[in-house]
Formats: sequence, C-alpha cells, structure tokens
Amino acid sequence: MAVLVVGSVALDSVRTPFGERREVLGGSATYFSVAASFFTPVKLVAVVGEDFADEHRRLLTERGIDLSGLQAAPGRTFRWKGEYGYDLNVARTLRTELNVFAGFRPSLPEHYRDCEYVFLANIDPDLQREVLEQVRSPRLVACDTMDFWIAGKRESLLRTIRRVDILLINDAEARQLSGESSLVRAAQTIRALGPKALVVKRGEYGAMLFSESSVFAAPAYPLEAPVDPTGAGDSFAGGFIGHLASARDLSEKAMRRAIIFGSVMASFDVEDFSLGRLVRLSREEIHERYRAFSNLTQFEAIPEDAS
Repeated sequence: MAVLVVGSVALDSVRTPFGERREVLGGSATYFSVAASFFTPVKLVAVVGEDFADEHRRLLTERGIDLSGLQAAPGRTFRWKGEYGYDLNVARTLRTELNVFAGFRPSLPEHYRDCEYVFLANIDPDLQREVLEQVRSPRLVACDTMDFWIAGKRESLLRTIRRVDILLINDAEARQLSGESSLVRAAQTIRALGPKALVVKRGEYGAMLFSESSVFAAPAYPLEAPVDPTGAGDSFAGGFIGHLASARDLSEKAMRRAIIFGSVMASFDVEDFSLGRLVRLSREEIHERYRAFSNLTQFEAIPEDAS
C-alpha cells in the first residue's frame, strides 16, 4: 500500500568530526521516501528549484518513488548547512536558505488523493493541513514537527495535531509541546491533544512508543563508527510508517515491530553522509539487523521460584 509524504527536498552541506560533504541530497521527504521505499511504494510531494540535478531525480525514481508531486519552481532549491561535534545528537545550523521552499504550496496529483497512509514531514503546520484537505479517506495520518513550529505557530500546530493518528517527535520537542519534564506525563498530555499514539525519537538512546494500551521502548543499535546523523529521524519515520503500510496492520504488535524497523533504518542512515548507506542497502541487511535488534533486547523472565 503506497505512502504519501509531504516535506522538504534539499541540498545539504554537512560537517562532522568524521568528514564533510557539500550540496548533497537531503531533506525530510527525501530521507523518509528512500527509507520507506524498502517496504512499500512512496508518492512524494515537495518542491525543488531549477538547479536540482537529474542525478538526484534518478536516484529517487530508481527506488520506485513516484515524483509526480515533485514541483519544479523557478529559483534555487532549499539549502541547509550544519555541523556536528562528537555529540552527534546535537546539530548546529550554520545557514538555512529556503529559496523555492518559501513559496511552496502542496498540490496533490489526482492519483495521490486516495493514499491510505499519509506522513506529514516537518514543515509549516498550515501546509500540513493543506495536504490533509486534499486526501480523501486516509486510514493513517502521521506527523512530525520541530521546536520552531511549537514555539512560533503553536495554535496552528495544535489544529494539525488534532487530525493525526500518530505524532513522531524527539524528546526535547515532546517536553516543549507538553510543558512536562517527564516523558510519561508528556505523552499523556500530548495524546490528550488528539493523537492515538506518540513516538518519541531519542537519538542514540533509542525510541519510545506511547499508545492507548501500553508503553514500549527500544534501544538504538550500537554502532562502532557513526558518521553523520542527518536524516536519521526521517529515516526512522520511513521505516516505521513504511512497515505499517506494507503490513496493513495497525495493531499494537505491528506498531512495536514498526519501531524496530524504524530504528533499523535510522541506524543504517548514520553510517554514511547523505543517502550513501541507504542507497547501498539491501532487504537482507535490513532483516539481519532486525534480528540483531531482537537478540539485543531479549532476556529471560525471573523464574517463579526465585527468592
């Protein structure tokens, strides 16, 4: 079952302690789309400028991603420049150039409007709702956001959140949105705003799922040599939503499996700059790492006769 994603397609310049890359393919919708494409077809809605290279289009189409909703506008493609220190959980933005993204108004091709699975990547909440107005009967709507929208467009964001089934944000954003320091209380407060489930992305500390019936936590995969965390959260979302759409199952068990698949995709993303590791990835490697996650978290219950 195809997933519809709306978000940014960008050209990133990134520096980490392990190297530097300039003007490489990035953006929230890009990372999500490539990660999700391992599980299910993807329909992408975004905007790029006249300088967007054909090689980037080919990379996406070779993954089977439908680019009918990728608008080409006069001007330059959205650009982001940032750097990371040895704490790869913290990104420092050096420059943001919205360019054509500043005037972006999402317009869905007709064959996109019946998508049952929708992911609203991190963009203006007004634009997120514009997409929802164009989708006929989605089975699942998931949403991401960031501190900028929480602080600057809170009321608009709350209107969007009321219409989504799953909210995916990091731990700092969950605390900011809820006003609670405890993630458990934050989840209760956020779920009262509308979403049936909250997924909290915690970087190198893993991810947590707060649903109607339970709390589930998964660690991050222990990597020997992470290189660049850019796009890890969006890759997580791609694995998470991609699995749910592929399985056509929204049960508690399916959501827990989706958390692990999301963590698997994020762990591969950070092994190289840009999409370098994801485009070399195979389904066999994904399943092998999923099994490694299972072994990582498996433990025996305390025997009943233990004192």
